[in-house]
Amino acid sequence: MKFLDGYWLLRKGMTRVLHADYVEREAGKNSLSLYAAAKKIEKRGDTLNLPMLTTEITAVMDDVLRVDVCRHKGALPDKPAFQPEECVPSSVSVDECSVTSGRLKAENTGGTVVFSYDGEELTARERTLSGCYILDGEAYMAEYLRAGIGETFYGLGERFTPFVKNGQSVDIWNEDGGTASEQAYKNIPFIISSRGYGILVASYGRVSFEVESEAVEDLQFSVPGERLSYYLIGGSTMRDVLMRYADLTGKPALPPQWSFGLWLSTSFTTDYSEKTVMSFIDGMEERKIPLSVFHFDCFWMKGFHWSDFLWDDEMFPDPEGLIARIHARGIKVCVWINPYIAQRSALFDEGMRKGYLLKRTDGSVWQWDMWQAGMAIVDFTNADAAAWYCSHLKRLLDMGVDCFKTDFGERIPYEGVAWSDGSDSRLMHNFYSFIYNRTVFSLLQREKGDDAVVFARSATIGGQKFPVHWGGDCSASYQSMAETLRGGLSLAFCGFGFWSHDISGFEDTAAPDLYKRWIAFGMFSSHSRLHGSSSYRVPWAFDEEAVRVTSFFTNLKKSLMPYIMAAAKGAHETGIPVMRPMILAFPDDETAKYLDREYMFGPSILVAPVMSADGVCRYYLPAGRWYHILSGEVEEGAGWKIGKYDYFSLPLYAREGDAIVMERDDGLVLHIYGDAEADAEGISVSVKTGKVELKAADERFRAVILHDENGSREALIENGRIRSI
Repeated sequence: MKFLDGYWLLRKGMTRVLHADYVEREAGKNSLSLYAAAKKIEKRGDTLNLPMLTTEITAVMDDVLRVDVCRHKGALPDKPAFQPEECVPSSVSVDECSVTSGRLKAENTGGTVVFSYDGEELTARERTLSGCYILDGEAYMAEYLRAGIGETFYGLGERFTPFVKNGQSVDIWNEDGGTASEQAYKNIPFIISSRGYGILVASYGRVSFEVESEAVEDLQFSVPGERLSYYLIGGSTMRDVLMRYADLTGKPALPPQWSFGLWLSTSFTTDYSEKTVMSFIDGMEERKIPLSVFHFDCFWMKGFHWSDFLWDDEMFPDPEGLIARIHARGIKVCVWINPYIAQRSALFDEGMRKGYLLKRTDGSVWQWDMWQAGMAIVDFTNADAAAWYCSHLKRLLDMGVDCFKTDFGERIPYEGVAWSDGSDSRLMHNFYSFIYNRTVFSLLQREKGDDAVVFARSATIGGQKFPVHWGGDCSASYQSMAETLRGGLSLAFCGFGFWSHDISGFEDTAAPDLYKRWIAFGMFSSHSRLHGSSSYRVPWAFDEEAVRVTSFFTNLKKSLMPYIMAAAKGAHETGIPVMRPMILAFPDDETAKYLDREYMFGPSILVAPVMSADGVCRYYLPAGRWYHILSGEVEEGAGWKIGKYDYFSLPLYAREGDAIVMERDDGLVLHIYGDAEADAEGISVSVKTGKVELKAADERFRAVILHDENGSREALIENGRIRSI
């Protein structure tokens, strides 16, 4: 939200109630309090009839400070309020003008607050701009933090706008707007800087960010009301910041290995029955395309009945038998659900009678006709309503269903409604996505244990704890493919370790060339799903080459499963995502700051999806020697490259010194790139001319494959020892 009119003036109708000219300080055990008056206090009478801004800076964990700013503190506490993960700082020091947590320091000097890490300034509060603003009788708290020359900002959820957020105005407010707009399904009030710090605004409400888009020297963020709380997270690198953010907000659960394979959907408005489903599964098997999950989208239930969790008995007369037959092929089953109850649903009357549906302030059930006629919303703040909802999901699990696609959760009303537990409806708009997905994921954990996984669209702070998330309604175009990737990379900077998208676009039907290019991108995402709106996404619906391309990349991903699972475990333990923005992996590379059409897939594989019909791709390789994983060609970085690729290839590189574990029919192999030392998730390998020395062997490995500019060579392993090459 913009408060200023140019450099000197305020917007029309805007007043600023505080301009901090005088500050008193008070040190606590783990905190420093600042009391800023609107004018300099020279005599006792000056303390009368003026506002005061109170700032409390608290050490909450090593390298993390919480900043609480308020004008009037008597407002009711937020409900729901952000609750950080349990954390205690191990190193804190406080004096009369500063507080230090670990290596992060906040110091009040000259009327402002300067934040530094290891003695180097990160940012500083703009004293004359930060404060309380009033517009049309409504109060807003705004913080202005100084931005550096060349500093770039990222994150703010799954945003499909430009990857670098400088110059953008962003409202943190969940919407169902597709991928071709400034709206987002997953809004996270977390922004991370290339200078090595992050800001998390501790609110589930509408947080507005102005990223050098109002005062162009500042990062500005604001919330309605007279209180603002945020966390400033420091680190030596952006990776450190992201790991501490995960410590603060929660780390993603580890999805089961089967979920990383290929998912195939019925699609949305297509006609499908048991016969159609089994023909798809048969077709994939006949064409040697390994399938991990079959997904039934909305019309597994009858139209106008969503959600009643009852199979359409005309299309699926024997759902238990069908699920058993799918399981017999080694394939898991997912079904679509949402938290909305249509008026014609068998559950509506019961939900209304028992008070399980969201109500208006007059006590009536909130309803509208968008999506489903007479649709109501399950009130998950009511524990009985959550248990009721889960009881119907458990019935599906008892039938053999393995997981759920938790669709929707964004269009949650915030005016004229009353939640069962008294929560603020403005805060519940975003927070609903959290309790909806938590409810379903928790049920799956109870019933399925380590096999728990959802396919979720909406999220807010902490939503990464309930994976997997996918990118919503994209279109069948190369532009949409690019914006989808931007959304995934932005979300990765908010601690979401696992992410997917609708391969070839949800809306419309892709041309065969786009389908084949998107297949490669999709199979080099943490999770991979073929799904669409009005047409099927089986590859033979496009052309025969699409079948071969799908088989090739699906089997390639299958061979990389040991490597992928190691990266997944790392995401679960640290919060570093499987798909990593280039600036996260190469923080000292100035060019990497702006790369949004390529990424690192795990620690060692660079992926640049081809986004053109002619197969030409321009991509960037950071410094070092790079080996193309498919062709073996060697390229030198740092610099831009251009190449033309057929449908069975794309820029796919490992850097010299990397080691990648792969699986083939006769066992595991370790690919080592270059004549240098290498590491692969705890297996350290030293490569010397003419022979291989394995410092730490794993008896599961059959071979080590050495890659250098002269090609590849294989060294067999017997009893944990290396044979001569």
